[in-house]
Amino acid sequence: MSKTDLSQGTIIHAHEHIDPVFLNTPQFELEALNRALGIRTVLKVETLNPIRSFKGRGTDYFVQNSSQESTFVCASAGNFGQGMAYACRKNQISLVVFAATTANPLKIEQMRRLGADIHLAGADFDGAKDAGKAYAAENGGVFVEDGKVAEVSIGAGTIGLELSQYPDPIDTLLIPLGNGALINGVGTWFKASFPKTKVIGVVAENAPSMQLSWCRDLVVTTETAETISDGIAVRHPVPEALQIMKTTVDDIVQVSDEATIKAMRLVYNFAGIVIEPAGAVGLAAAMMFKKRLLGQIIATPLCGSNMTVEQIAGWL
Repeated sequence: MSKTDLSQGTIIHAHEHIDPVFLNTPQFELEALNRALGIRTVLKVETLNPIRSFKGRGTDYFVQNSSQESTFVCASAGNFGQGMAYACRKNQISLVVFAATTANPLKIEQMRRLGADIHLAGADFDGAKDAGKAYAAENGGVFVEDGKVAEVSIGAGTIGLELSQYPDPIDTLLIPLGNGALINGVGTWFKASFPKTKVIGVVAENAPSMQLSWCRDLVVTTETAETISDGIAVRHPVPEALQIMKTTVDDIVQVSDEATIKAMRLVYNFAGIVIEPAGAVGLAAAMMFKKRLLGQIIATPLCGSNMTVEQIAGWL
């Protein structure tokens, strides 16, 4: 993490300064969905903004608090890069984004439209990250790593601040777990304000490195991360994020791609909302682990909706 502390106080400060276009997103229950799941479920919709994902919160807070005047470099499956591109364009800072050669073409095009210089390298996200770090070292740019930079987690923590204002207390949070910024931000807020609330991370079963690393208390790298949930397809965890997760996370579960598709269809049918796979894994976990959640109020962020027309047709 950077020198900025990830704390309740910094999350409050972030909520006062992040671009309002990303804040105070809808959070609600649907009676039909509750009946279908058998669980009271609070959905927090993080897709109704210019980049269609929650990443704008943390990237906006990071860029506005940076003294950088030249070039930022980052790696992204697409949503973090869009957040960085949106914030960098607003602050007139150039941005280079490294993405995998297999990255979602819609996300690539949207990053370009926001002004990012896109480099395709590596077969997956972690391969792109390695290439981005090498590029920054060779060319003098500042590499911004999602999950490592404190301000990104602080910005994501504002989702927790808003969820904690729900009229009824939330028993369990089901949080998509990629590089760890979202779960560490939300977890930091709830552990300080509502410590009885359980914070559960959700990974794809074919991308379990974060779960394995957290359970074993060491960095566990997997050879592949082949899942439709590209936003959480991590092979090599961020050590700094894992360190913080010791105090922010109560448990981590895996969900299948099949369950994720069912969750995407469920939220589309009941709420009329298109959610990409990584944004729907929390709801997939509610379906798969229903028995342990019965009688509770759960909440999950629907945190991205960037899919191609072909993906929408195939999955929904």
